[in-house]
Amino acid sequence: MHASEPFGRPTTPVVSGGLYEKWIGVQRNISEELKQMAVCEHDQNCSLEAIKFLSIIRAGKARVGRARLGEVNRALNLSIRAVNETVDVWSSPLLTLARGGDCEDYAIAKFVALREAGISSDDLRIVVLHDTLSNGDHAVAVVRMDGHWMVLDNRRMTMIEDVNIRNYHPLFVIDSKGVNQYHD
Repeated sequence: MHASEPFGRPTTPVVSGGLYEKWIGVQRNISEELKQMAVCEHDQNCSLEAIKFLSIIRAGKARVGRARLGEVNRALNLSIRAVNETVDVWSSPLLTLARGGDCEDYAIAKFVALREAGISSDDLRIVVLHDTLSNGDHAVAVVRMDGHWMVLDNRRMTMIEDVNIRNYHPLFVIDSKGVNQYHD
C-alpha cells in the first residue's frame, strides 16, 4: 500500500492553536539557523553545534537511499542529550544540540538534516502520535522512501515502516507546508 501520508489516514489542515503556533515559531528559528550555517560553511567562526550539525548533514549527503536515513537517524539519536521538558518547547536543531531535547526536538532536527542532505520536502514529515504502550504522546520524523513511509524514532536506532508499528496512533502530521490533523 502506498499512502500519501504516513499511517495512511485522512487529514485536514490545522490553521490555529498551540501545535500550529509551535511549528510556525520553530520554522522561523530554523530559517535563522540555516542562515548561520550557510555563513559557517565559508567562515571558521562557527558554534560547536553548527559544526556538528553540518557534519551530520555531510555524512547523510554521502549516503544514498535508506543508508542516508539511517546515517542521520543514528547520528542525531547519539548526538542529542535526552531531556524531559516540564514545559513543551519546540526547539530548532542547533538549540537542541546545545541544550538537549525531547522527542519532537529529535524529530525536528532529523527533518531539517534530511532536507539539507537532499531529501525532498515532499517526502518529509513530523508525526505527533499517541503511544498506546506508554499512554503518552510522542513525535517522530517520517520519510517516504520508495513509496513507503519510514519512521525515524529517537527511541530506536532502526527504522521501521509505518504500517509495521501497532502501538502508535497518529494525531497530527507536519510538513513544510503546515500542520494537519488525522481522522480515523
